[in-house]
Formats: sequence, C-alpha cells, structure tokens
Amino acid sequence: MAVQRGKDLLLKLDDTGTGVYVTVAGLRTRRLAFSEEAVDVTTTESADRWRELLSGAGVRRAHVSGSGVFRDAASDAAVRSTFFAGALKTWQIALPDFGVIQGAFLIAALEFTGAHDGELTFDLTLESAGALTFTAI
Repeated sequence: MAVQRGKDLLLKLDDTGTGVYVTVAGLRTRRLAFSEEAVDVTTTESADRWRELLSGAGVRRAHVSGSGVFRDAASDAAVRSTFFAGALKTWQIALPDFGVIQGAFLIAALEFTGAHDGELTFDLTLESAGALTFTAI
C-alpha cells in the first residue's frame, strides 16, 4: 500500500436522514479508533495462572475525533444543532484505500478555541451508538 494523505480521511454527516452525506467542516486533524473491552475469565485452574479472555464477549466501540475550522455556516449549524439536541445521527468515515465505516454516532464533545489573531477552531468527538457497517473501497 502506498503512503496515504491524512486529508483524505473524511468525516461526513447525514443531517437530514435521507442518506445524503455532507463533508463536515475543514478538518485539519482526524482520528478513528476501534476498541473492544476484554472479558477476563481467568480462574484458579487457568494454565500457570495466565490470564484467559473470552473471545467475542466484549463491548465494541468506535471513537472518532477531529479538529479544524467550519468552512461555512451550514456545517457549523448542522454540528452544533446535532450536539445540543443530543441526537444520534448517521455518519460516514471514509478512509483512503481502505473503506467506509458508517453508522450512528453521538457527538460526545464539541469544543471551540480562538486566538485573538487567528481563526475560530473546533474539536469534535464522536462515539459509536450501535452496529457499524464497513464497505471496502
């Protein structure tokens, strides 16, 4: 696989529920992380007391974060209204040469930062809120 550009990782929101996705803002940094909680089933009879984990029993989750600038009032309003409504919306995360992850996410954090001689920036954190689908590119 060739080196990939970070700017090609896209975060898209279906704000209307119609299946039409719009790229959210001008993200300068992005991060997608998957995790699964381990379920420890170690007993006194475990071989040499090595920890044993139960396969497929943990809770899976996806965590998405990004930082950037809003490119227009529409993307700002869509993200802001979704956060203040506490709404679960369908999002797509497109990873170049990998695929598209799609599903319901909740905006867990929305932060704004501004310097007196710079632009207003935001930090966004999404947490998965159900099963995700993956489509390979």
